[in-house]
Amino acid sequence: MKKQSLLYLVFLLLFTTVISGCGIKEEDPLKNKTKIGIMLSDVGLGDQSFSDAAFQGLMKARDELGIVFDYRELQDTKTYEQGLEELVKEKNDIIIGLGFMVQEDLEKVARKYPDQKFLLIDAVSDLDNITSITFKEDEGSYLAGVIAAMTTKTKTVGFVGGDNVPLIQKFAKGFEEGVKSVDSNIKILTKYAGDFGDEQLGASIAKEMIANKSDVLYAAAGLTGAGVLKEAERNKVYAIGVDSDQYFLAEKAVITSMMKNIDVALFETIKDYTKNKELPTQPIELGLKENGVGLAPIRVIPFTSEDEQVLEKAKEKLANAEISFNQN
Repeated sequence: MKKQSLLYLVFLLLFTTVISGCGIKEEDPLKNKTKIGIMLSDVGLGDQSFSDAAFQGLMKARDELGIVFDYRELQDTKTYEQGLEELVKEKNDIIIGLGFMVQEDLEKVARKYPDQKFLLIDAVSDLDNITSITFKEDEGSYLAGVIAAMTTKTKTVGFVGGDNVPLIQKFAKGFEEGVKSVDSNIKILTKYAGDFGDEQLGASIAKEMIANKSDVLYAAAGLTGAGVLKEAERNKVYAIGVDSDQYFLAEKAVITSMMKNIDVALFETIKDYTKNKELPTQPIELGLKENGVGLAPIRVIPFTSEDEQVLEKAKEKLANAEISFNQN
């Protein structure tokens, strides 16, 4: 009798262990989902421009494609390298470095993890495991210049860049060419802030330009640029935003914004990846023709049919590669 009880007890323990093991073994809800990690640019979320636009693209991919994503900001990780390392350890399928300033650390981490797929926005890398996406900012800025030239009454306009680097020089060059295509006599004031995250600095630069007769200001400077737009509104002059539609920042001043469709580029790249599990091996460059850049709706100013014709002609020339931008 005792022997039977002992056997029963052993059986019961084994049965309970098996059942318990089955009970705690749950399917990982993220197992079949594409995982994306992104290291944001220096200002991070809330720049009302570059990082926010990229984040919008990832949220759309989450909602429509079912991906999951995580992100790091420089203010939390202290270095881009640390943030990228953390995203690698999370076993993300793709890790994105947002902005040219991330390139050096991204390449360092990419060399360390040759089997990891990386995506670099706004710069071009030669590494095999990094896919690069750049934009023809000069094309979109050319259109911004056309609008500025048709708007100015003082024949003076201003450009504010976040830093004097090749990428921001593309914005400045395109803007200058667009202005001059309408009226070669218009004066263009140019200033590089040396900072993408200082709204007060942007306001100070804008104030100086306005004092020097500029009545249309175009800013490619992140949060610093937001300060430019707001100062333009305070002084009752016009402004042109960048990267995303920045009309809401200064609704009495912002005529339009040069749309750099980072959100679209990220969404489409992730969409393709979810289908074939591969990233393009060659660098991607997106211009007006590819819907990489463009303009937000024209607001605030009267915009006649003749103005529209001038703008459409400029778009046509850009799409047909009839306009080239040679950097000095």
